[in-house]
Amino acid sequence: MAISALQKERASYQPKLPKALKGNVKVIEGKATQSVADQDAIKELFLNTYGLPLITFETSSEQTKSPVLNVGVILSGGQAPGGHNVISGIFDGLKALNPESKLYGFKGGPDGFINNDIVELTNDIIDTYRNTGGFDIIGSGRTKLEEEAQFDKGLENCKKLNINAVVVIGGDDSNTNACVLAEYYKNKDAGVQVIGCPKTIDGDLKNQMIEISFGFDTACKVYSELIGNIMRDANSAKKYWHFIKLMGRSASHIALECALQTQPNICLISEEVAKKKQTLSEIVDGIADVIAKRAENGENFGVALIPEGLIEFIPEMKTLINELNELLAEGTATAQAFFHVKKSHRIDWVAEKLSPSSSVVFRSLPEGIANQLTLDRDPHGNVQVSKIETEKLLIEMVEAELGERKLENKFAGKFGSQNHFFGYEGRCAAPSNFDADYCYSLGYNASSLIANGKTGYMSSVRNTTAPADEWIAGGVPITTMMNMERRHGHLKPVIQKALVELDGNPFTYFASKREVWAVKTDFVYPGPIQYFGPTEVCDRVSETLKLEKA
Repeated sequence: MAISALQKERASYQPKLPKALKGNVKVIEGKATQSVADQDAIKELFLNTYGLPLITFETSSEQTKSPVLNVGVILSGGQAPGGHNVISGIFDGLKALNPESKLYGFKGGPDGFINNDIVELTNDIIDTYRNTGGFDIIGSGRTKLEEEAQFDKGLENCKKLNINAVVVIGGDDSNTNACVLAEYYKNKDAGVQVIGCPKTIDGDLKNQMIEISFGFDTACKVYSELIGNIMRDANSAKKYWHFIKLMGRSASHIALECALQTQPNICLISEEVAKKKQTLSEIVDGIADVIAKRAENGENFGVALIPEGLIEFIPEMKTLINELNELLAEGTATAQAFFHVKKSHRIDWVAEKLSPSSSVVFRSLPEGIANQLTLDRDPHGNVQVSKIETEKLLIEMVEAELGERKLENKFAGKFGSQNHFFGYEGRCAAPSNFDADYCYSLGYNASSLIANGKTGYMSSVRNTTAPADEWIAGGVPITTMMNMERRHGHLKPVIQKALVELDGNPFTYFASKREVWAVKTDFVYPGPIQYFGPTEVCDRVSETLKLEKA
């Protein structure tokens, strides 16, 4: 297999570890825990894994030898930089405990766990993937582990290879499934432990014990490099406004982090839009105001960052989407009738069946977006929000607003636009030094949790703004992150998503600067990720993390 010069050099990089994981460890148990909300309901559902203590590892002078441990690993959900290092950390941690221990990979995500599609991960395989991006070592998948039949099939497959523990590497939904799996196996005394690892570039799986989800650092640095390149181009050509949509459907962490790194003229934060109950018209007016102010200074260019999930946070749009989901739900008479209406009449036909307020909003949308809302639907008949081209929607509506202002002699500038969406570009990048170290530590730490008989825990590495030697390793019961939420009409236990905190340091700092950034061309050009060189360049942590720990 051909490899690049960078990959060849990167293969020799030895990720840094917390001091506590460099030799024998002892377990320090903290206080009993409880869920973040709905304590009684969560406790009732997780009788065997609720209330477990926080775990911290410290160095130990006692020499111990671990029994042979056979561990299976699952990559679940979307890719994130550093997944291969989590796996190599588990592998090295197991081998350090007992050279006879084995690591197996379930191929294609949870499906491999259910269908026994499995491969032993040997030293040769692991060495090929150290410090590389992607999940291609075993592949990933989005099948949810929710049914007892799946759990039983997975257990049967584990028993065939004498697998003692399973590590689920995934986001909030995947780790919710890991928590349910751990409880089920513990209740059955099945002899299989379950440990989770926090993955998602979206950054919405975090709390006091999980300071950052892996992949966020690398993805934001990749996006910020691209944004910086576009900013440089915009400042050179001086004729385009670039509207850039960034990943993050449920939270705006990526948009905020990229704004902190690059200082754009505009960055919308979905959580703020929801709190202020801003309408689509108000958002468009706000963008148009910034464009007009810059035009007065002769600067007919700029950059606007837009979170992927913005449209769901606009109250009137959320109401409209919910009405459309009900109206065009799979199997309903209206859904069937809709497809017999002439395409040219469909917008009017739908608008007449909406509430008066939603009808006004729907008719105000550009035709292309209105069609996306009615035609682009998932297998359950719901609007596929992630496919809505929000950046194009805003461009069209801003252009119309500026056109009206021009007729009223309130805008004398020019408005040319370009649209972009950065998503896949950041999901499989070679991990930054931070993610390479953090992910390796998460995996190595997971092996220590397994060796100490823990189940229902998420691997936790904290104090991450300090040098890696000072990072704190341990585990947090996954139940501490759970609450009850309505999913598909039923209350279910799920890990609570971490949204941007509007009173937190990162947003507060951003809010204090954005009016200046709006009018001035104060762009920052971060450049590409650096892997070799000064520590302050190569090992820098995200701006969000720095501000949160300030």
